[in-house]
Amino acid sequence: MRRRTFLRSLLLWPLAALTQRAAWARTPDFPTVASGQPLAFPRDYGAHSGYRNEWWYVTGWLQADAGAAAGATPGAAAEPSLGFEATFFRSRLAIDDANPSRFAPNQLLFANVALSDPHAGSLQHGQRAARRGFGLAEASETDTAVHIDDWSLERNLDGLYRLNVATPGFAFAFTLRPTQPMLVNGAGGYSRKGPLASEASYYYSEPGLTVDGVLRRGGQSAGKDEHVLGQAWLDHEWSSSPLADVAVGWDWIGIDLEDGGALMAFQIRDKAGRKFWAGGTLRAGDGSTHALSPDSVSFTPLRRWRSPHTGAVYPVAMRVDAQDLHLTLVPLMDDQEFDGRASTGAVYWEGAVTAFQAGAVGASSAKPAVKPVGRGYLELTGYVERLAL
Repeated sequence: MRRRTFLRSLLLWPLAALTQRAAWARTPDFPTVASGQPLAFPRDYGAHSGYRNEWWYVTGWLQADAGAAAGATPGAAAEPSLGFEATFFRSRLAIDDANPSRFAPNQLLFANVALSDPHAGSLQHGQRAARRGFGLAEASETDTAVHIDDWSLERNLDGLYRLNVATPGFAFAFTLRPTQPMLVNGAGGYSRKGPLASEASYYYSEPGLTVDGVLRRGGQSAGKDEHVLGQAWLDHEWSSSPLADVAVGWDWIGIDLEDGGALMAFQIRDKAGRKFWAGGTLRAGDGSTHALSPDSVSFTPLRRWRSPHTGAVYPVAMRVDAQDLHLTLVPLMDDQEFDGRASTGAVYWEGAVTAFQAGAVGASSAKPAVKPVGRGYLELTGYVERLAL
């Protein structure tokens, strides 16, 4: 136990001094993202350690299983829905790979986890950061298997994902089962993020994951296990390119549609808050998939919320137009701001949203329909300060 505690403290040792000492060394060559290189699986489920940045992003909606809930009364009102997020980040630092030290922080791993519970009223979240290595923080090169201590996301040979997280305020152990074909974004996985060919990432999504597992709210000692069911969305993306100089952040959605379709759409904003670039992928209910051009995607704020924690103002209700699909997004709750300054350094809004059908652009009424057409997550970055990748 003492050895494990010692190694963990080394992994979390401040990086400034080591980085300064390595500043004279040769900067590693970060590979670029290029079109015409199709994704290959199962290899591309795993980490791509040569690239500067990478993340595995899981977001979803949960519902308590009324049939399994202890003391459930027949005909009783269903428990309100919950949202959850679990993200593992990998970052390669600009440190010479020839550095012989086992403690050189060449690779860093971060994790952000959160629970959106309307009963709590604000986002509950946790975060971790560690150097890769020593068995305490790893990301496999062969398949999805990433962990920081006992927080983990792993894809098994049967194709199911296992997600395990425990914080002082909540914990979950979920099995995520694919039900749809993979959504390969951009041109065969090459996803442009700006007008330059180098401003791109490799990117795929797995929408429509069914969730089955155990959620504990209220802490490990005071909480009670609940069997929950739900639906989730997984993104895996890697790149070496920073945001364009004029860009400050992005707005992103991943929406599972009720007809079996799925929508991933994003816009990157400039310093004036205007759309600098946009894109996405739309899968229709019949299974046909369409890449979305920058001109076919737009995000329009409908309502803004000011964070009492940071003072940032976020457009938490949005209209999103993606080709012929027109949606109005309504948040599960307003306070879904994640303060990640103890891990990734970023503050952002990441929230569960319900999608309603909106009128076509230019229609006389913008009032949304009553019946939802989908649910998913909305991510808003760069509203506190410029996002630095």
